Amino acid sequence: MNLDSIRYEKSKCFNWKDNKVRKSIVNNLPMIDNCFIELKEKVTLTCKDISKEDMDKVHQSALGLRPWRKGPFQVFDTFINTEWKSFIKYNLIRPHFNLKDKIVGDIGCSNGYYLFRMLEDKPKKIVGFDPSALCKMQFDFINHFAKTDIKFELLGVEHLPFYEHKFDILFCLGVLYHRANPVNTLKELCNSLNKNGEVILDTFMIDGDEPYALCPAKTYSKIPNIYFVPTIKALQNWSEKAKFSSFEVLEIKKTDTNEQRRTDWILGESLGDFLDPSNPEVTVEGYPAPKRVYVKLKK
Repeated sequence: MNLDSIRYEKSKCFNWKDNKVRKSIVNNLPMIDNCFIELKEKVTLTCKDISKEDMDKVHQSALGLRPWRKGPFQVFDTFINTEWKSFIKYNLIRPHFNLKDKIVGDIGCSNGYYLFRMLEDKPKKIVGFDPSALCKMQFDFINHFAKTDIKFELLGVEHLPFYEHKFDILFCLGVLYHRANPVNTLKELCNSLNKNGEVILDTFMIDGDEPYALCPAKTYSKIPNIYFVPTIKALQNWSEKAKFSSFEVLEIKKTDTNEQRRTDWILGESLGDFLDPSNPEVTVEGYPAPKRVYVKLKK
């Protein structure tokens, strides 16, 4: 597989009508030097010397890049109140990894919120993978001011085995249920690790002691591309088939409307619209409401 050819083909998406407008927004951001990035629950960019005109332009540019899913971000005087309070997930998994001097990859990295948060741990290298052009442009918007060395690839997990190098730790958060062949996806993750490498993974789950999985008919929680929602035992069996040597459950957490909710920055529906209004324990389709399991896998 020639990744440079794939990169070239994927770059053509920026010529599509909507993406062309968004790309123009990013290309015309004001030049603001000496920005400082603060890596807390809200990724914050500040600058001592910035004009009101530039702050207004930054605000309008951020609005032009909606919907913002992962965050939040504070860019000068603009608070990007994203759909997800992503720090809840990051704070949950943070005690379970050490990134110092590691080669790190984030699969399905969205706009890079987690990538920016990882800088605090001083990894050797960070690479984000996400095929979404909008996510790349949102990342570029933030990184235009942050000026980090993070690398963002418009690639997916299927390209990992052919990537130029392997990783010490991979994050795969909210991706596995989008894959038609979860065992093969786990194999791709495992084969892309260096010796003794780790994967931090989360996925939708259903309760049960038997190794089975829900296979939604058309949508799950109004999401169309959900293939399998496993029990923990099924997920463990998949991981063993993928040749991971260990499987550790870190946390089980039900998704709630404190963590995921509608804001002015997404212009659409969110979790509250995906659940049965008469019974929030089930989705609008009648399936169990979203619950996630967080696990650590070791090669």
